[in-house]
Amino acid sequence: MAEITATEAARSFSRVLDDIERHGYSYVITRSGRPVARLTPADSANGAEVKAMLARHRPDEGWAQDLVEMRSLLITEERHWPA
Repeated sequence: MAEITATEAARSFSRVLDDIERHGYSYVITRSGRPVARLTPADSANGAEVKAMLARHRPDEGWAQDLVEMRSLLITEERHWPA
């Protein structure tokens, strides 16, 4: 993981983001020689991960009824606008 100063990161932020996005690089950002932050590629979800997560959790049988009850509590707001 490459180290980069906060000043250098600020001056070349677009390039740093390009390196992260295109090449998967990670950076430790330092200030006065101390590490203060880490920039790494964001996690990305895919269909297989979502499907596996859904398979691990059972459907909530009461959810549909909860939704009906919540919707019944909604109040439609009427506004009268000046003509």
